[in-house]
Amino acid sequence: MTTRLDHARPYAVALFRIVTGLLFASHGAASLFGVLGGAHGGGTVVAGTWPGWYAAAIQLIAGGLVLLGLGTRAAAFVASGSMAYAYFTVHQPDALWPLQNGGEASAMFCWSFLLLVFTGPGAFAVDRLFTSRTSPSASASSGRRDETRPETVTA
Repeated sequence: MTTRLDHARPYAVALFRIVTGLLFASHGAASLFGVLGGAHGGGTVVAGTWPGWYAAAIQLIAGGLVLLGLGTRAAAFVASGSMAYAYFTVHQPDALWPLQNGGEASAMFCWSFLLLVFTGPGAFAVDRLFTSRTSPSASASSGRRDETRPETVTA
C-alpha cells in the first residue's frame, strides 16, 4: 500500500498545486476585475491602493504561476509571504486565533504555499518542459532523485 501511495505522490502534489493556485488566482481576479462576485462581495479594488491592489496582483500572478507549475517554488514563496503579511496585519490584531479573527483563508493559503516551496510542483508542471531530463543513473550519481519516478524498494 505504501509503495502505491509513493508512486502517486507527484500526482497528488500536482493536484494540490493546481487547486491551490486556481483558488488563489480566483481571489486576485475577483478583486482586480470584479468577476466571481468581486472584491469582498462586489466591485473591484482601486488600482494602486496599498495593500489591497498589490495583494490582488500577487494573488492573480502568483496563483497563475503556481497553477501552471511555472516557477512554482518562487511564486509559492511570494504567495506564502503575502498571506503571512495579510494574516498578521489585517486579521491577527482582531484576535489571536484564525477562527476568531476571520483569517482562516490567509492562514491556510500561507501554509499551503509554504508546503509547495518545499515539495516542489509535482507532476504536470510547465517547469518540467524546460528542465533537462536526466537518466536514472545520472540522477543517482548526482545524489538527486526524480520525484516523478519514485524509488522502488524490493525485499
